[in-house]
Amino acid sequence: MKKILALVLAMIMVLSFAACGNNAPAEGETENTEVTVGSALEIIETVWGQFGEDEKFFSMGGDYDNMVDNAPGTVTNADFITGVLLVPADASSEIVEAASLVHAMNLNSFTCGAFKVADAAAFAETMHEAIASAQWMCGFPDKMVIVTFGSEYVLAAFGVNDAINPFEEKLVAAYPGATVVYSEAIA
Repeated sequence: MKKILALVLAMIMVLSFAACGNNAPAEGETENTEVTVGSALEIIETVWGQFGEDEKFFSMGGDYDNMVDNAPGTVTNADFITGVLLVPADASSEIVEAASLVHAMNLNSFTCGAFKVADAAAFAETMHEAIASAQWMCGFPDKMVIVTFGSEYVLAAFGVNDAINPFEEKLVAAYPGATVVYSEAIA
């Protein structure tokens, strides 16, 4: 009786391992890589939360109307969206919600905005063009990173390599299903 019970349990284990190992999509189907995000603020909070206290730089979040020390914050001020986050004025009407995290001493050292929009792919292209064509003062950022999270969320960040590279690494680790659309030097 014990042998039969052991054999049945072994068969159940083999079948359960086989079922777990077959997660690939069937022929003609595509794998779902949609990233679930609750808000623009959640994206930056999640990434910033991956940093240890000794890795964080002095930062501010939010905008002129509701600034937060050393943490990401919600953005509602239209002038902040266009002036600091570099969203072109004609594209700012596409934003449903926004959040930010910036270096408190020099925006060109690190500036990050996350946005909920109707068309993430189109907005990512808009942000790429805006950052690439910006006229820089008080320091020159080294790199830009633009990431989409499904079809509605975009994160656009630029800064010096020492700040932007660790942020990008932690972002990709926190959101492995996100799409890095641009990760390039700013010329």
